[in-house]
Amino acid sequence: MGEVVKNKTIEVQELGLKDYKDTWQYQEQLFKEILDTKVKNRREAEFTATKNYLLTVEHPHVYTLGKSGDISNLLINEKQLQEKGATFYKINRGGDITYHGPGQLVVYPILDLDNFFTDIHKYLRLLEETVIRVLQDYEIKAERSNGETGVWLDVGTPFARKICAMGVRASRWVTMHGLALNVNADLGYFDNIVPCGIKEKAVTSLNVELGKAIVDMDEVKRKFLVYFKENFEAFYS
Repeated sequence: MGEVVKNKTIEVQELGLKDYKDTWQYQEQLFKEILDTKVKNRREAEFTATKNYLLTVEHPHVYTLGKSGDISNLLINEKQLQEKGATFYKINRGGDITYHGPGQLVVYPILDLDNFFTDIHKYLRLLEETVIRVLQDYEIKAERSNGETGVWLDVGTPFARKICAMGVRASRWVTMHGLALNVNADLGYFDNIVPCGIKEKAVTSLNVELGKAIVDMDEVKRKFLVYFKENFEAFYS
């Protein structure tokens, strides 16, 4: 086999408002392309560097249930979903049930971790750290909650609340799915689920914490991209 080259360049794609199922299928396509390159590299003498992608998107109202999730954590039926203009999908990421909708920054890193580090725990912690650094810029103290993936406020108090949910899938060190940061989210939609399967814990949004009607989504996205690049010691194309 030729010399192994680590590609730390990430292609950023900003997808705007895009249907969840269409985006999921697109993720699967990019994910498969990277996996196919890795398989080809093992079979052939010539080495081809794998690509990395980072997708940013907002979705119309949708609930998604992870592969180990409990359907009873969806608290409404199909008719009520339709009334609320929401869809539902059971998908192949880790984690339980979550909500995506307008006003939420959803990020899907599709990375070959062989280009960075082969450590899923570190990968998850760096995703959390990126969000924590973004929130620090808004003078919000965010942190991890032991045993509960994602980013939280007021951990260890009766007022603990989640501001960012995470759920990923990885195969042969290639990642997909990712995180959802509530920026201007309609929190009423969370009343229809047990978020992430965690009972008696609240959910919040950046605009609520800042006491603003609207937070500049583009500004939040720019900050996220800066800190993600720094944390992963990456380059963007």
